[in-house]
Amino acid sequence: MTGAGSPHSLRSRLRSLRSAAFGADPSGARMERIRRSPNFVDGVFQNPVDARTRPSGGSMVEFAKIYFQKEARARRAPVGPIPLHPTTLADLARPPASGLRLTWMGHSSVLAEIDGRRVLFDPVWGERCSPFPFAGPKRLHPVPAPLADLGPVDVVVISHDHYDHLDLPTIKALAATDTVFAVPLGVGAHLERWGVSADRLHELDWHETAEVAGIRLTATPARHFCGRGLRNQQHTLWASWAVAGPEHRIYHSGDTGYFPGFRDIGAEHGPFDATMIQIGAYSAYWPDIHMTPAEGMRAHLDLQGGRAAGVMLPIHWGTFNLAPHPWAEPGEGTVTAALETGARIALPRPGEPFEPTAAVPAEPWWRAVATVPSEGWARLAAPGSDKGTNTGTPEVAPTA
Repeated sequence: MTGAGSPHSLRSRLRSLRSAAFGADPSGARMERIRRSPNFVDGVFQNPVDARTRPSGGSMVEFAKIYFQKEARARRAPVGPIPLHPTTLADLARPPASGLRLTWMGHSSVLAEIDGRRVLFDPVWGERCSPFPFAGPKRLHPVPAPLADLGPVDVVVISHDHYDHLDLPTIKALAATDTVFAVPLGVGAHLERWGVSADRLHELDWHETAEVAGIRLTATPARHFCGRGLRNQQHTLWASWAVAGPEHRIYHSGDTGYFPGFRDIGAEHGPFDATMIQIGAYSAYWPDIHMTPAEGMRAHLDLQGGRAAGVMLPIHWGTFNLAPHPWAEPGEGTVTAALETGARIALPRPGEPFEPTAAVPAEPWWRAVATVPSEGWARLAAPGSDKGTNTGTPEVAPTA
């Protein structure tokens, strides 16, 4: 019997007092399903390959010194307003000629129009990726278009429950629509607390698939972690996503470190017309859970069976300051990786729609508002040069 003063009762009262932004812990039938998952071992979800999730001990002190150093802080932000695409809503009003169109809204938020359906990945329209409205990383540019003006969305896909991917005000706004949600196992507890009914949730373990409006969404492995509070129980899963329509296939990495499983995902669900790959917020202090641009390009090629096929859209950069690297470094690194591999990349400004099977944005737009690195920018090759990457990607060569 549980009394009013029992530890169980105290924990329940403390949970009830917790801010809504922290979400909810899985319990009941959801927790029982989590315990049955082959990916839940020794009381926590496990990565496909071991991963260190954060700095510790002396490295944490060293990281803090670097992160808060004045000159380094200046390099981690643009020097002027980030240029947004000015006609996002007008462009989206026209259906994609090819049947596939992607619109990067900043960070990892992407609206994908695929074979007549609309999929919204990791939507974050909030001002901060934080549980608090007064603290935490603040966005570096406005949202390219109001969420309510995007029009109907068939399914919202969430990769994991970190604040820069799962945003309370955004989910509450979407809960007021009739869209459904595809989320990793356990994440549904947060959404239900925020007003999403259970019958609108597709909550998937790795390798499980849901069909929504004629498209197939499969939760695929990723190498990351979860949690929205100081007491992180690792009871919600993280995932990447493979999405297949009748004619096209796309992939969203969520957050992940590099691991050999990309090849398996590509073999089973690819090749992809486009991949959306995390290439920002990396650091030597957490090398296992976020990819560098070079690792992101390697993942893209693995997903495509080792071929420079499809288009890679670099995501998880430009919008929030989350790591020690300079603000523009992920973009520049992706351009360099594309040059070295011959892969096609798309470089849209936030809010700029493009069709991956046609010409794609290729201008390194960030250079106009970024601190120039000490070695200078990579040099764009002259039109018609035999150097560089496939059609649609900037051709670059190292500066002298």
